[in-house]
Amino acid sequence: MGTKDHVVGKAKEVAGKATGDRKLATKGRAQQAKAKAGDAVQEAKETTAGAADAAKEAVRGDEHDDEPEAVRGDEREAPEDDTRA
Repeated sequence: MGTKDHVVGKAKEVAGKATGDRKLATKGRAQQAKAKAGDAVQEAKETTAGAADAAKEAVRGDEHDDEPEAVRGDEREAPEDDTRA
């Protein structure tokens, strides 16, 4: 679904209204609705894929590469501070 169905549907709707052909106008509105639904499905697929990729990265720890060790929970000890009084 895409721009073609939106445009063709709108053309049918306008032609149907201009000629008084209610059936053609209705078909045009239906084609536009079908295109809009297809766009929503495609957007949902893209959003889901993006969320899945983000979840995979979070599980692997890719998002934490730039965080300090203490925040990541690394078991390595931080260097000791030599500024004792």
